[in-house]
Amino acid sequence: MLESLLAIGGLVLLRDSVEWEGRSLLKALVKKSALSGEQVHVLGCEVSEEEFREGFESDVNSRLIYHDLFRDPLNWSKTGEAHPGGPLGALRAMYRTDSCSITIAVDSLSWLLLHLPCTELCQTLHVLSHGNSYPGVNPPVGEVRVLGLLHEELHGQGPLGALSSLAQTEVTMDGKMGQASVHILYRRPQQRPAYQTQWFSILPDFNLDLQEGPVESQQQPSSHVPLVDPTTHLTFNLHLSKKEREAKDNLTLPFQFSSEKQQALLRPGPGQSSSHIFYEPDVYDDLDQEDPDEDLDI
Repeated sequence: MLESLLAIGGLVLLRDSVEWEGRSLLKALVKKSALSGEQVHVLGCEVSEEEFREGFESDVNSRLIYHDLFRDPLNWSKTGEAHPGGPLGALRAMYRTDSCSITIAVDSLSWLLLHLPCTELCQTLHVLSHGNSYPGVNPPVGEVRVLGLLHEELHGQGPLGALSSLAQTEVTMDGKMGQASVHILYRRPQQRPAYQTQWFSILPDFNLDLQEGPVESQQQPSSHVPLVDPTTHLTFNLHLSKKEREAKDNLTLPFQFSSEKQQALLRPGPGQSSSHIFYEPDVYDDLDQEDPDEDLDI
């Protein structure tokens, strides 16, 4: 599972909720990237550096380059600017590297969305995840992977849709009866999106224990609105019985003219007087006494 999530570069969006937290999965991906020899940068916003590093072995912690925004979120440090340009400046600074491949873990995108305009954050993530270069900055030689933790219950459909459109891999935390699962959406260039559901548990050392879960069809994640049967609450019957169909076929509708009705209308019978129309002009009627067709020589 970890190999499939880290197989390609770009933005890996980890969507969690109050019931199913995603920071443990983020740390598992960070550990996997660090042990694979990649340079790993962590932008810590929501928890302290000590709390984030807790549970990692020394060889993993030694490979993490931690950028701490938790202690001084508004950059008010009197010892000088720790992060010139703020959080986005810190993200751009991680991009300036000669490493072949780098992983950037953002904990979390929700914190950034609450402090920064959504458009500026999306533009920065687009540059990072698509390997584009900033003015005057050469991009890394290898691929760049951005792991972004997102608390989706804190945001509306606008920011969620914008970040989702940028992600090459989208992971939604879920579960049943205390057993955690993830719904994974893979987007590959020039390929149809692929879906996968995986049941797992995270060990104290942030390794994954894959488990067998309920069999599910590989459909889009369950967060989408379920389909509703439009015939559930109808006030009429869509199907007719045999007798009802016969009565319907024998019924003559008002706009249907039988031959008898046509003859009665065209040839009034004895005693039936022809109709006349009587019209008395109103005082405000605009009557033109001239013949409108006199220039036609009729």
